[in-house]
Amino acid sequence: MFTIEQIKEAHGKVKSGADFPNYIQDLIILGVKGYDTFVHDGHVEYYGVNNYSVTADEKYPEIKISVAVNKELFIEFLVKHQNGETDYLTFCNHAAQSGIAKWRVDIIEMTCTYFDLAGNEILIEKIPG
Repeated sequence: MFTIEQIKEAHGKVKSGADFPNYIQDLIILGVKGYDTFVHDGHVEYYGVNNYSVTADEKYPEIKISVAVNKELFIEFLVKHQNGETDYLTFCNHAAQSGIAKWRVDIIEMTCTYFDLAGNEILIEKIPG
């Protein structure tokens, strides 16, 4: 089973969204099947086999999530982040501003799904392998 320390070590290599595919490969090696990132405080719940899970505590002061979703604006922010133009905290603030409350990475399906406050799927994207 994986630990928060192992995940933090893998995450420490990530400097921008451009590093994300390598991070996913590291998580696969650790046995992580997926995780949910909660934008309001940055905590992350990681999932493995046999209902195994670990939670990483909040990472930053609370961010207010917009009730109104702006998918087009979020996609613009996402592309900038994936191109390495923004850091993680900036991306989280942009996500909140766009009405994104959390994202779920499914390592088995290799997808990242973004959700609003009501739990509606706003965007599903394929993770490059």
